[in-house]
Amino acid sequence: MAQTFAEDRYGKKIDRCLTDACLKFGGGLAIGGILSILFFKRRAWPIIMGSGFGIGVAYNNCERSLNAAK
Repeated sequence: MAQTFAEDRYGKKIDRCLTDACLKFGGGLAIGGILSILFFKRRAWPIIMGSGFGIGVAYNNCERSLNAAK
């Protein structure tokens, strides 16, 4: 059976966190952009707010993943 080092497990968790952050940031950016175009007369705040929500959710998921019991 192959041995897995703690550094490799930590690296994989960080990689998952970064991937999750990129996806959630992009989703928030897209949803904010669509809402901005359709409902808010092309204002910037829905885009910023959607992106911030996406990063916040990704941060929360990452924090839970890194602090999970092994």
